Amino acid sequence: MKRVFYFILLCFHGICFSQTKGHLDSILSLETKISQRAFLQSILDIAYDKALTNAKKYAQLTQKAENIAIQLGEKKWIAEAYKVQSLAYHFSSKDDVAIDYTLKAAQIFQELNDIESYASSYIDLGWKIKRRDLKKGMFYMLKGIQILEKQLPNSHQLSSGYNNYGVLQQWSNQLDSAYYYHKKSLDVCILKKDSIGIPFAQTHIAEVYIKKKQFDLASQYLNKALLIREKRNDIYGITDSQLYLGDLFYAKKDFKKAIYHFKKGEDLAKKNHYFPLRKYALEYIYKSYDLQSDSKNALRYYKTFNQLKDSILNKDTNSRIAELEIQFQTAEKEKEIAKQKEKILENELTIKTRNLYAILLGAALLILVIISFGVYRRNQYRRKQLVKELELNKALATIRTQNRLQEQRLKISRDLHDNIGSQLTFIISSIDNLKYATKDFNEHFKEKLATISSFTSDTIFQLRDTIWAMNKGEVTYEDFQSRLLSFVEKAKTASETTHFEVEIFADTNITFESIVSVNLFRVVQEALNNAIKHAKATSISIKTTRKEDQFCIQIQDNGIGFTKDNSILGNGIRNMEKRMNEIHGTIVIDSEPNVGTKIVLTLHVKNTSNDV
Repeated sequence: MKRVFYFILLCFHGICFSQTKGHLDSILSLETKISQRAFLQSILDIAYDKALTNAKKYAQLTQKAENIAIQLGEKKWIAEAYKVQSLAYHFSSKDDVAIDYTLKAAQIFQELNDIESYASSYIDLGWKIKRRDLKKGMFYMLKGIQILEKQLPNSHQLSSGYNNYGVLQQWSNQLDSAYYYHKKSLDVCILKKDSIGIPFAQTHIAEVYIKKKQFDLASQYLNKALLIREKRNDIYGITDSQLYLGDLFYAKKDFKKAIYHFKKGEDLAKKNHYFPLRKYALEYIYKSYDLQSDSKNALRYYKTFNQLKDSILNKDTNSRIAELEIQFQTAEKEKEIAKQKEKILENELTIKTRNLYAILLGAALLILVIISFGVYRRNQYRRKQLVKELELNKALATIRTQNRLQEQRLKISRDLHDNIGSQLTFIISSIDNLKYATKDFNEHFKEKLATISSFTSDTIFQLRDTIWAMNKGEVTYEDFQSRLLSFVEKAKTASETTHFEVEIFADTNITFESIVSVNLFRVVQEALNNAIKHAKATSISIKTTRKEDQFCIQIQDNGIGFTKDNSILGNGIRNMEKRMNEIHGTIVIDSEPNVGTKIVLTLHVKNTSNDV
């Protein structure tokens, strides 16, 4: 874990002068040679290992990137510029500012719905706040990893996320969990053939094994990482691997081999000006000598270690002086630029006089375009208003038509009730009076009168049902249920020897068109009448169910049943099938002689609510 601290300290002092130093200089030299967009993109494309070679120069480039992105005004590039600015401030150990830039970038990525960059911002935020609040750092980092795993499982950001989260697990002394995430990182890097990420994951796995004192496994992973870095000629990575090998032998108390690797790392760090890594190597060289009771060498390296520590601290002052020199040079350049601007203004004055007429002509054309655009927009607005008016008139016409139809239905129902209903009632009353007025009629004639009276009563009930349906544009399930129960009660009274079992589910969302409710009710009436009169059933069950948009009524009796060629029931069954066809429903009749009959009516229904 100390290696992480020294890596941050390396970036803080901006003293990395590795063999890739020229890369940042070459990008700086492009500023006046290519377009702003191309220059911005070249800064955003700087690899991580190139950026850390000179934190100060990298910060200079990222500041230019931020300025260009804001000037261009494109949100995606502004967010990317904030992201590299955050990295630059992190390299300089200004974590408060780095966190601020990370949050600003994350907000823009979220607005742009850039899931990968947004999740990566969470991972970066977790890494940057780990020292001040390790638990919160782990929380944010894990949140970013989970977003990527769920929505972008092939993201290249996952490998670094796993690896960094494993480091935090090591800090929490959760070694098994740390190994799990370092191994996941390694698997992803191998899959993507990431030659930079593979050795990083391998060294971190080795670090876990060192802490577990599983030294053979640690040695295998460290040697693999070193081999890859040597093939890439990654000097910083080779230096890092030598120090990890020193850690391995130091933990094994093999101090001679530890000194060997620490010295190799110290030599590379010295040549390439990796001061924090050199400081780490010197510290453990003198500690190793001290543990061997070699006081002479321990003292020699301890002195060198202290001198280097002081020189690193002095880098702050040197950096400040360099900044002041840059400010001074910038002021001198601004004076030169001001003189050049004066000359340019003189030239521009002559040019402006020649271009005055061209500017006026351009202004006139612009005004014409604005006027034309205004006329076009006004016409578009009028068209939209006309379309809205037509739609409104159409809606009003539909409403008026529906109102007229409703008025006609009400008028017809009133006429049926007032005229035909009253006449049928008069007929029943006359028949009853005639039946009891004289005793001369024989029994056969009285029976005929009773039949006519019963038929007329049924007609009145059917008429009332029709009026009930016509008074409504739509019939709710509750109305239908009430009508059905009322009919069942009437049937119970008419047939006292028949047991009725009714199971009706509750649902307030179903509606029927009036014609549908009438036909469905008539089919149920016909089925019940057949069960009572013809099947001589002693038990009848009525059950209503609903499954999604299908409404079913099941009527089952224990009567004598019938066969398909039964001529008595033939017309009734055909009428039932015809009524169900008219309302686009289905009827299934299953009857067996001496067993009973089951009739299932199925109908597509709609809800009065939005939930279907």
